[in-house]
Amino acid sequence: MTGLTAVLARLEAGHDRILAELVEFASIPSVSTDPAHAADVHAAAAWVAAKLKAAGPLTVKTMATPGASVVYAEWLGAPGAPTALIYGHYDVQPEDPVELWQSPPFQPTLRDGRLYARGVSDDKGPMLIPIKVAEAFFAVQGRLPVNVKFLIEGEEEIGSRHLEAFVVQHGELLAADVVISADGAMWRIDEPSLTVANRGLAGLELTLRGAAKDLHSGRHGGSVANPLHAMARLIASLHQPDGRVAVAGFYDRVRELSPAERADISALPFDEAVYLNQVGATAAVGEPGYTTLERQWTRPTLEVNGMWGGYQGPGQKTVVPSEAHAKITCRLVPDQDPDEVVALVVRHLETNVPAGARLTIRPADHGARPAHIARDHPVLKAAASALEATYGVAPLIVRMGGTVPIAEIFQRLMGLDTVYFSFSTGDEDFHSPNEFFRVHRLHEGLAAWARLWDGLGGEAAP
Repeated sequence: MTGLTAVLARLEAGHDRILAELVEFASIPSVSTDPAHAADVHAAAAWVAAKLKAAGPLTVKTMATPGASVVYAEWLGAPGAPTALIYGHYDVQPEDPVELWQSPPFQPTLRDGRLYARGVSDDKGPMLIPIKVAEAFFAVQGRLPVNVKFLIEGEEEIGSRHLEAFVVQHGELLAADVVISADGAMWRIDEPSLTVANRGLAGLELTLRGAAKDLHSGRHGGSVANPLHAMARLIASLHQPDGRVAVAGFYDRVRELSPAERADISALPFDEAVYLNQVGATAAVGEPGYTTLERQWTRPTLEVNGMWGGYQGPGQKTVVPSEAHAKITCRLVPDQDPDEVVALVVRHLETNVPAGARLTIRPADHGARPAHIARDHPVLKAAASALEATYGVAPLIVRMGGTVPIAEIFQRLMGLDTVYFSFSTGDEDFHSPNEFFRVHRLHEGLAAWARLWDGLGGEAAP
């Protein structure tokens, strides 16, 4: 039995044990955005550190930041082999709305081959996989095929707000040849895929104020500005009727796709009617001149994420509210800059404030630039080989419409490219009620990570 074959056999024999560990991990309500869960976030960091220590001769540190701790581990016992910085996160999104969950969000429940729990797909299941692969290599071979450094953070779901400063402070410690991210998700469940680009993010919150207090709509309606009316007009001004963003300068830095890139996207197996049925929409809309996948992956967007104000209780309350609010985010593509895009949107909003309303804007406390990796990167090729050996077909090369801040941070500060090697998929309802992780994807991920490390270490996978 070859070394890799023995490692794969050990991982297969440990499937039930590893699943039980994931159940334990997903039971920790490590919601990073809610201060009430600070102790749970700390408990999740301690759980990860303990699993890394138990995996084998890794040097493990729990390193403080002004927010949640970073769990760091390393093993550098493979001279001549590349060094991979393994990224993941142990924090999760809030569970709201709880009433829409079929089972309690922090009581992991198995149904039809799926494990349901908040954070189980994003990112606790995928993040656990490389830890258990390291454990298997140490148990079978006493070593790893590659040098590894683990960086597991607890603030990804709030924008990795302290990660950039951590990377700057600990750049020498984190030095590596490539980042392999356990976060990121594959495109679809029916084809393996590798992601070569993701969009960036910028956001802001705005408030419109009219009168100094809520007013009786019979006595004062029609004589003073209604902030809700004003907000509707202001938000509507952000887009042209055809769906193109109307903010001056918004597209100035956007890097257009080459004909070859458009052809590659067009060749992917994508059925728009099936997609619309899956999401429950009646038609595809957006910037004209681009396909749905091009708009999702390669074009910038401006989305209103929330609008509120006035009376929202049962029945009627006849008031002209004094305030209205909205939250906006923009997804960015190369070569857009988050701060510049926020400035452009702010200028547009300030220029178009309806009469009688006063505008206050608060930019989001973090942004992220877009990132990409070259299609011929050697680690991307090794990842493709590992997936093909696991699934029997070559993976699709796709892009990501979402944002993973770490890719741009490592690219800009350390010159490191990021290979996404997650085994969650985009349909697993992360950030929504009833998030789940397919159990077979846990097992497939274990095998693929083992093959990837083995391939990077120079041995041929069976």
